[in-house]
Amino acid sequence: MAISREEVCAFVRRHKYGVVSTIHENGAPQSAVVGIAVTPLVEIVFDTLSTSRKFANIARDKRASVVIGWEDERTLQLEGVADMPEYDELERLKAAYYEAWPDGRARAAWPGIAYLRIRPVWLRYSDYNLNPPRAEEMKFVL
Repeated sequence: MAISREEVCAFVRRHKYGVVSTIHENGAPQSAVVGIAVTPLVEIVFDTLSTSRKFANIARDKRASVVIGWEDERTLQLEGVADMPEYDELERLKAAYYEAWPDGRARAAWPGIAYLRIRPVWLRYSDYNLNPPRAEEMKFVL
């Protein structure tokens, strides 16, 4: 049985953190643990400071990935295109983020706070607790 968007979102909602990886201008990967939220479209949303490495990397190169979950041998790997939404789109994503992170409203007043989104192009959900293990992939069209 193929994994559904609803299953993916439920899995992400059970996790507060993910490891986001971006690409430095010299081509080196850079990773950071961030607090995450997810929308029904499987968009990963997080806040960061505009002085962070990930912000600078995404401003230059939109490719990003995130790994969520690692306990109990269940993970979600997601590759996608990152952006910095504005206007109505930003408000929609902030609402999803604040639902997961109510304290994020207080950070909204910080100088340089930014909200980033990763829209998936590919993901893989793995559960190695099952016999046989479950490993499902999903592709997205942007």
